[in-house]
Parts: sequence; C-alpha cells; structure tokens
Amino acid sequence: MSDATERPGSGPGPEPDAWARACAEDLAAENARRRAGEAGERPGSAAEELRKLVDAVADKVAGLQLPLAGAAAQGAVSHFVDRAKAAVEPVIERNPEVFDHLASAGSELLAAYRAAVQGHERRWASGGTGAPHRPGPDGGDQGPGGTEHIDLD
Repeated sequence: MSDATERPGSGPGPEPDAWARACAEDLAAENARRRAGEAGERPGSAAEELRKLVDAVADKVAGLQLPLAGAAAQGAVSHFVDRAKAAVEPVIERNPEVFDHLASAGSELLAAYRAAVQGHERRWASGGTGAPHRPGPDGGDQGPGGTEHIDLD
C-alpha cells in the first residue's frame, strides 16, 4: 500500500467546491445549448409547419417495410400518401393564413380552458365557493371532498 492510502489525512482530498463548479459548468452548457437553439431554425408559419408535417409523414410511410403485406400493400400505402399530399398541398398554397388563424384560435382556446381550470383549482384549494362540499350524516357540511363538474360556460 502507498502512504497516501495508509494515512487518510495525508493525500489530496476532494476539491471543496467541486459540486458548485460542476453545477456551474452544467448551467453554462445548458445556456449555450438554448442560445444555439434560439439562434437556429425558428418555426415557420402554421402552413409551413403543416407542409413539413405532411412531408415527414410521407417520408416515414415511404420508408416503412411491410413484410407481411408485400409489395401490393406497400404500393397502395404509397398511393394513398401521394393522394393525401396532393389534396393538402393546394389548400396550403391557396389559404396559408387560414392555418395561422386556426393555430391562434387553438392557442386561445387552450388558454381559456387553462384559465378556467386554474381558477377553479384555486377556489377549490382555498376552500372558497367553488369547492365541493359533502353533506354530513346530520345534514351538516363535512367540508371539501368528492368531485364536481367544472362548468366552463
């Protein structure tokens, strides 16, 4: 055995701030990765993103090998994908702004739903008027519990 292993206090010990240094390195690497992602390709319009999705699905389907179904099924799938792509392309070309509006509407609907649910959860958690109450055996209130239908109207 060496002297360093025989005497516990004699050798160089672990670096006292190693954990803090490792965390700082990880944080710097994560920030650099995010900056690189932000400087990279930004999402396009909804129409462009739909076109990319259609192309990606078509490429994926074209690359599938269907061993059980054989060449006839592969041809039928490719034909179906080509026809679907041909049907979608003119719609995207003629009406690209429609897809932007649909994307906005979907985001707004999601935000409205989220606001309704969060408001209800806050009232329920605080025991406010939105909290469901269970009647006790004597007809009195046992407090919050059970489930309640969330009315979004």
